[in-house]
Amino acid sequence: MDYKDYYKVLGVEKTATQDEIKKAYRKLAVKYHPDKNAGNKQAEEKFKEINEANEVLSDAAKRKKYDELGENWKYYQQSGGQEQDFDWSRYQNQGGGQQRTYSNQDFGGFGGGGFSDFFETMFGGGGGGFSQGGRARQGRRSSMRGEDMRASLSVTLEEAYHGVEKMFTIDGQSIKLKIKPGVPDGQVLKLTGKGYAGSGGGAHGDLLLSIVVEKDSRYERKGADLYTDLHVDIITAELGGKAEVKTFKGTIKVNIAKETDNGKALRLPGMGMPIYGKANEFGDLYVKVNLQLLKNLTEKETKLFKELAALRVESRK
Repeated sequence: MDYKDYYKVLGVEKTATQDEIKKAYRKLAVKYHPDKNAGNKQAEEKFKEINEANEVLSDAAKRKKYDELGENWKYYQQSGGQEQDFDWSRYQNQGGGQQRTYSNQDFGGFGGGGFSDFFETMFGGGGGGFSQGGRARQGRRSSMRGEDMRASLSVTLEEAYHGVEKMFTIDGQSIKLKIKPGVPDGQVLKLTGKGYAGSGGGAHGDLLLSIVVEKDSRYERKGADLYTDLHVDIITAELGGKAEVKTFKGTIKVNIAKETDNGKALRLPGMGMPIYGKANEFGDLYVKVNLQLLKNLTEKETKLFKELAALRVESRK
């Protein structure tokens, strides 16, 4: 009978905590689950081995007994003892107390034997059942919730503004998702039960979908506020007037005050992004004035500018 190194099977240290053991078990069980490895006998055996290791190391009493055997087994090997001569009888389950035997159901219903001879020797076997305090119970099926799946989904800034319904396929699943207006970049949406399948009848994990809001050439987003540039010619900036600003609500006209400086910021309340999760609440739109020179002046326009320049010089005398 071979000695089973359960710590090695799960890839954990002997000092591993219960959380570390659970995490390692779940990761390996998902990897080697028969639903993902149909017809793969090696994966099937590995899955059984993982379940067996977890059954021992996740149970404090079994783990203690196993660790005692492990220490003695190590010293026995170091002293040059042969495996076939090792006295297993002192570690055999003697009946009474808690005793379990497992059927193929414990491994999701696929064929092959149950736990190994090593496990049966230490923790009980035969008898077709589970006894505890004199009450017989049927062998239980080990169930485990599926792992959560992580993915990302891109939307444009305009889609994020209005909200959007997206259809996408992931891991063979076609999913329709409604995204609310104002969704922030990096927002994680949880789709319950859309993750990886569980084992032994366990529930599916969740799909954790991270929303990526794409950059927009027109606007910079900071929280619920938007920032954009507005090109204003120097005549309008000097004399005052109106200019058109494009927003996600449509084009609006804003007043440009007389002698507006280059770089001046205009605040348009409520014209920014919707505030995520809050109906009818919006951030602001900040418009920065960028003065534009007049190009391709006519001869008459050039003459007028020269006259203006002369007047400015004269006024400073």
